[in-house]
Amino acid sequence: MEPTFFPELKAPNAKISDKDFEILRDYIYNLCGIYFHTSKKYFLESRIGRRMDATKVKSHAEYYQYIRSSVTGSSELRYLLDEITTNETCFFRNGPQLAAMENKFIPEIVETKSKMGFRKLRIWSAGSSSGEEAYTLAMILLEKRTSLLKDWIIEIVGTDINETVIAQAKEGIYGSYSVRNAPDYYRRKYFSMESADRFKLAPEVKKMVNFSLLNLYDENKMLFMKSFDFIFCANVLIYFDLASKSKVVQHFYNNLQPYGYFFVGQSESLHGVSEKFKTIHFPGGFAYNK
Repeated sequence: MEPTFFPELKAPNAKISDKDFEILRDYIYNLCGIYFHTSKKYFLESRIGRRMDATKVKSHAEYYQYIRSSVTGSSELRYLLDEITTNETCFFRNGPQLAAMENKFIPEIVETKSKMGFRKLRIWSAGSSSGEEAYTLAMILLEKRTSLLKDWIIEIVGTDINETVIAQAKEGIYGSYSVRNAPDYYRRKYFSMESADRFKLAPEVKKMVNFSLLNLYDENKMLFMKSFDFIFCANVLIYFDLASKSKVVQHFYNNLQPYGYFFVGQSESLHGVSEKFKTIHFPGGFAYNK
């Protein structure tokens, strides 16, 4: 039975009532785990207002029906998710993490897998946004293709719930703000500067990463994200409440190799979220493993 307690609103930009906010917030939460506290009411109201303007919907009740519709809901939900997720990232964002992976964890995993007769490295950039993190990892690994990772198969997967940023990642063209932290060596070798604010990524880097849409809250699809040596999930868990975080982190735990490493953002931690991971410290930061 459809809810009937939305008050009729006369204009797309009308204020959202507390009840309507809760219904739309809970609908989004149940679909993807993204939770909006009441302090974020204005933010959600403004983003839904944009979509109401775009779809010519006149009330929040009508918009709720619109995103639930079997005809319009699937495509509109993607547009709404594009609106409510922010994507602030850049190349070589977390130096200590990257240094630890390159100098400590990759050699360690290479040694472990070589003893087992495996020569395949799998890395997942979860919440990959416009691709800067995944491509950073690709460049670092490319530098090792003639030495430590010679004759190894390397798979890098980038996933995000935001369709717009996935398209940007596949395009591989970035502004100066995105490459501001990239060392000169990597910038010269793996980018072509087409203008002062247009940097085109080299084809050999682009082909190393496969980008796709993924809702981290989708249990069925998460079942296919198996056997990763490294999982990066920076500044994604901030969207979730504790229950959602626990659910998503459990997926990461299940999909990480026993000897693999899980990285979160510099300001994030799993404290109070999961006790299954143990913390591994390194200069300037930390990672998790089983």
